[in-house]
Amino acid sequence: MRVLVAGELNPDLVLASLTAAPEPGREVVARDFALRLGSSSAICASGMAKLGNDVAFLGTAGDDEFGRFCVEQLAAAGVDVGLVRTDPSLQTGLTVSISDRDRALVTYPGAMEGLRADDVTEGVLAQCTHLHVSAYFLQRGLRPGLPSLFRRARALGLTTSFDPGHDPYNEWGDGIRDVFPQASVLLLNKVELELTTGTADIEQGLGQLTSDSTIAVVKLGACGSAALGASGVIERVPAMKVEVVDTTGAGDSFNAGFLHAWLRGWGLAKALRCGVVCGSLSTRGLGGCEAQPDATELQEHLLRFETTPR
Repeated sequence: MRVLVAGELNPDLVLASLTAAPEPGREVVARDFALRLGSSSAICASGMAKLGNDVAFLGTAGDDEFGRFCVEQLAAAGVDVGLVRTDPSLQTGLTVSISDRDRALVTYPGAMEGLRADDVTEGVLAQCTHLHVSAYFLQRGLRPGLPSLFRRARALGLTTSFDPGHDPYNEWGDGIRDVFPQASVLLLNKVELELTTGTADIEQGLGQLTSDSTIAVVKLGACGSAALGASGVIERVPAMKVEVVDTTGAGDSFNAGFLHAWLRGWGLAKALRCGVVCGSLSTRGLGGCEAQPDATELQEHLLRFETTPR
């Protein structure tokens, strides 16, 4: 089983323990900071590799310090980076994550807009069993060809997963709906589910997106996660208690845990639990990757999580 993650690549500069919330015209102090591997796609790839999956990353970075940092961090996590292209004409992007009770993100896209669907060739796809894509709205070069890319992948027998992420441009156009039917797994948070379906009702929203060929999963933060099972009955998994340091990338680590279980056929309920455990554990450190669990730690916490009275 080989997982291909095609997506954006940038570091996160995480600023934490602020003396006050930033406001125009004022300076505040951060008592802690870290430069970490960022980007939804890379955080998910890192999480899956740490769990023992065979993961390859395909993306574009600038031939600069940030680009090299990201490639080195992915490789250190166990991800195959042979398909990452560095382009000296591009500048690697950057996200500043201001982490307090919640997080606020400011992103310079840079090279993440350089990836095209045609960069993912049939030859590359033929060597893989699953394709994952995140951060649809930030990847303006990838967006137009993404439905076709997913169709090509599925025609070759791959399963696919898609996490659109938040739209920082506040457009949320109709083009994204062309991708949904081509995804074996849709991974959204509550806000994204509501914007996509037009309803705040979780069960109704999941019902609109779930089909015989697509599982829709909603990440609910402190309320856990949910998905519709094959019988049409909603599966709900509560959140796991953990001492939270930083929530940056927690949804992407959830994706890694969910896909780790789903690709092994462990069943929807267990896949949701694996997602919740991985997402929760990732919040113990600054940045999205620092505290991601390996397979042993996942199993330890999964057993504890499954046997804890609710």
